[in-house]
Amino acid sequence: MKTIFLDLATIHGTKSDPALASASVLTIGNFDGVHLGHQAMLKQLQDTAKQQQLSSMVMIFEPQPREYFAQLKGDPESAPARLTSQDEKLTLLKDFGIDTVVVAKFDEAFRSLSATEFADMLTQYLNVQALVLGDDFRFGHDRTGDSAFLRSYGLPVTNLHTITDTQAIASGVADDLSDNRISSTRIRELLLAGDLRMANHLLNRDYSITGEVVGGDKIGRTLDFPTANIELNRVRPALHGVYGVDVVVLDEQGAVIKNAFAHLAQPEQLGISGLRPHSLFGTANIGIRPTVDKPHEWRLEVFFPKFSGDLYGKTLQVRFLHHLHDERKYDGLEALKAGIQQDVADLIKWRNQAQ
Repeated sequence: MKTIFLDLATIHGTKSDPALASASVLTIGNFDGVHLGHQAMLKQLQDTAKQQQLSSMVMIFEPQPREYFAQLKGDPESAPARLTSQDEKLTLLKDFGIDTVVVAKFDEAFRSLSATEFADMLTQYLNVQALVLGDDFRFGHDRTGDSAFLRSYGLPVTNLHTITDTQAIASGVADDLSDNRISSTRIRELLLAGDLRMANHLLNRDYSITGEVVGGDKIGRTLDFPTANIELNRVRPALHGVYGVDVVVLDEQGAVIKNAFAHLAQPEQLGISGLRPHSLFGTANIGIRPTVDKPHEWRLEVFFPKFSGDLYGKTLQVRFLHHLHDERKYDGLEALKAGIQQDVADLIKWRNQAQ
């Protein structure tokens, strides 16, 4: 998969370079989570590209537009919580066989494009020949750009109607008779409520977060629960609380390293195996750690029972398996230690029953 980082400051007046972008069918959006609705769009994109003998192209934005506007207001946490970081999103899009992803820098210059300037950029720089869009897509600083505008401009557009969870209801995953739209917003709400089962169905995979192990404040070590502090790569996470997780180590290409934990472990400290191959079971706290009293300092910390090894600098993928409870504020570090002990015991018990 080719990745193009698009900054309007660097392409002003530049025509398409055949080596940069082949003739393509394009779809555009945040694709946060790359959920079932997005997957339907990607399938339509690939089908259209195949029919027209063109390559498939997806445009995403960094930062996401609502993140940009929240930053402008000086309140970055008012933007929706991220389901997927940029790297996670690129990995998922690659897994779906997309030929090219354009990561557009969303800034004042980009948001100020008129509908015509936007269409000019698609055709003259990115060599877009056709588009696949949702039926509510709008673009341009005056929001006058839509599918009808693009067709009048001369670009064929295939519209995909809203995807709902009818299949989820039919399969018994949902327990009501609603026909709700599959959206990133719904998945955020489900994750925040600890409903991994339905969130995972709408994602069509188990929810996970990938990040590098970095230095923390080592409070867990003083409590006899040393944790791996994993970079979130987002302003704030979409889920909070205490979870049972399984974790794998990834290489630079994003592939799972076989038996990585066994090679990193100290003798007799191999840990508890996870529920997927080459993984280690862990207990995770994701949130602001209210007992430590560091508001707005979001952390993902994983404790691996019966494991000891150096994980600094390793890239870990944390798959969330079971929501135990929301974050709790304890009356001091001793109470916190007792709470962690109980959480670890409860989650190990859950893990043993889940085999």
